[in-house]
Formats: sequence, structure tokens, C-alpha cells
Amino acid sequence: MAYNSSTEEHEQPFVSLLRQRCEQVLNFSEPNHNAQYCSGTFDGWACWPNTPAGSRAFVPCPYFITGFDPSRFGHKDCTENGTWYRHPVSGKVWSNYSDCINLEDLEVRNMNTGYVVSLIALISSLVILSYFKSLRCPRITVHKNLFTSFSINNFLWLLWYQFVIPNPSVSFENGISCQILHVVLHYFLLSNYFWMLAEGLYLHTLLVCAFFSEDKLVRCLYLVGWGFPLLIISVYTGLRIKHGDTEECWINDSKFSTVLLLPVCFSMALNLFFLCNIVRVLLIKLRNAPGNANSRPSRQVIQGFRATLLLFPLLGVHYFLTPFRPEPGHSLEPAYEYTLAASASFQGLCVAILFCFCNGEVVAQMKRRWAYVTFRPRTNSYTATTVSFIRSTAGPLTCEDNV
Repeated sequence: MAYNSSTEEHEQPFVSLLRQRCEQVLNFSEPNHNAQYCSGTFDGWACWPNTPAGSRAFVPCPYFITGFDPSRFGHKDCTENGTWYRHPVSGKVWSNYSDCINLEDLEVRNMNTGYVVSLIALISSLVILSYFKSLRCPRITVHKNLFTSFSINNFLWLLWYQFVIPNPSVSFENGISCQILHVVLHYFLLSNYFWMLAEGLYLHTLLVCAFFSEDKLVRCLYLVGWGFPLLIISVYTGLRIKHGDTEECWINDSKFSTVLLLPVCFSMALNLFFLCNIVRVLLIKLRNAPGNANSRPSRQVIQGFRATLLLFPLLGVHYFLTPFRPEPGHSLEPAYEYTLAASASFQGLCVAILFCFCNGEVVAQMKRRWAYVTFRPRTNSYTATTVSFIRSTAGPLTCEDNV
């Protein structure tokens, strides 16, 4: 890996400070002028000392690069003629940071298995919800959009951890493809939280505003789930490009990450308000109408509230845990990283379980279909007895029965 000197005029203040310190150190070093050597240099990530020709220099891996282990070392080769080694493909001076990646730690952080399992569960859920015509209603439409945002986000995380994080050269080359991947990935990450907000808004409106058109509500939720994240990510992207904060595939935290963080925190707070208000209204209705079934809240609202309430803390676990990050090298750091990685990678699986696989209506439709396939006597001999058996097993359900 090499540092592209053409980016010096756009480098961040932190990198400029590192460059100044490196220059100060190199000014005090006095190499043996009677021997050939490679002049000390700063490659954008680390300060390399004056190095004798035909030898290899080692420096600690930069601690500020995501995925690098500061206890490891990168290396840089000084050729026999006293010049730094150049990469045969790019022709640029090359610093090798490949050994900086702790693959075991990276595996813990990535939890690729979790993303794969979640992706399979989410796609299966989308197939199930799309297969049964009786499940096509506004409420299920909201669920399907939530699953879609999670599915795409999980797939993009797999690409990120497969092609960007383990390959420092990709981050250094900073191609347009990895920059676009970062932006698109964070767009769908935002959409996860805003479609969760849409779930809470849907339940709240269904319970509090009984005469509101569900079809119109779903059209508004499309704006919440897909439109708002697009606006936010556009502002975030524009700010980073305008201020030249576009190095290393945008892999490092930026001061502009607040543009993403604040809307997510706002959506979580708003969803918490909806859920608290739903609890209040449910308690009032249950208390005031103990014997009147028509005044009770519908079963779909109650069960949908349960699923949303269980899922809400999970979706925000990253931001709940971030302030408690242990210091590097702390004994609790592996447990922290594992918890954070597991909660992120298995979110999609939890969404699929709560809103599909444990959905009473979906389970009933699956039982009905299974009974039809398993218990009919033979092809083209579908008798009234079979029909009666299926009805007694699953019972007639519609999209309005429950969640």
C-alpha cells in the first residue's frame, strides 16, 4: 500500500498533524551518509525512518485505521539502490500494511455467519409474505419494506467485510466503487431505523386515529422509510465531499457522522414515544371497556405492539453500547466487540422471527397449506372431507385477524 501524495492538499487536520510530527522526528535523525539509505518519509498513515539500502523497515500499525491492530507492524522495503520499493502494478511507493489486520479479531467483529443467516431468514420471509394472497394488506406491506431494507443492508455489509475491510489496498486506492458502497450501505442502514419508525407510526395511527385510511398511511410511510434516509444520506455525502473527507473509502469515523447519528436517535426517541402512547391508550381501553369486545383494541394492534416493543431495543443496541466501549487492550474489549457484532449481524434474523415466523397469521396460512398438500387423498380427488379437515385444522383467516 502506498500513500498518494496528490491528496496532501485535501488531507484532514489530524493527518496534517501527524505529518508535522514526522517531519520533526526526521529532522533530528542523522543517518550514516557514508552508506546508501532510503530517506525517511510519511506515507499518510505512518512515519517511516531513514532505512539502510537492502533492508526492511517496521513501524507499528496506525491505531486510527478501522480494523488495524496497533500491536502489529507494517513494513516497507528499501531496495539495494537506496530507493523505496514501488508496487509493480501501480508504480507508486508501497507500504505493506497487510499484516496489520488481525484476522481472528476481524472474524469476531464481522460475524459474517450472522449476516448470512439473517439474509436467508429475511429473503425467506419476503417469499412467504409474497406467496400468500391473503397476506396482502397495508400492514404486511410495511413488514415487507422493513424486510427489504434489512436484506439489502445485510448483503451490503457482507460485501463490505469481504472486499474492503480485509484488503487495506482497496481502502488506500480509494476507488469510486468502494466510496459508493459506503454511501449506499449507510443509506439502507438508515432505512432500517426509519422503517422501524414506520412500524411504530403505523400501529400508533391504527390505534389512535381509527378513521385514518390505511392505504394513505402506507403511502406516507414510503416517504418516511425511503425518502427521509435519502435526504439525510445526501446531506452527509455532500458534506464529506465538500470538505475533502473522502479518504480510505470513508472507512474511518468522520465528524460528519453526526448527520447520520442524530436522525437515528430522533427516530428511536419518536418510536419510544409512540410505543409509550400505545401502552397508555391500550390500558385506558382495557380498563374502561372490560365487557365490551367492540371497544377493545384489536388483536393485531396488541400483537404488533409486542413485536415492535421487543425489537425496538435491539435496533438501537449499537448506540446504547457505544459510550461504554472499553479501552484498547482491556480484558472486556473482546466481549464488547462480540456483543456489538452479534447484535448487528443477527438483527435481520430477529426481525424475520418476530414479524414473520412467529406471526400468528403467517403460521396459520402455513398450516393450512401444509394440510392441503399432506392430507388430500390423491391428485384431482380433492373431496369435501379434505376441505372440512383443512378448515378444522387451520380455520379461515384474513389479513385483518391478527399480526
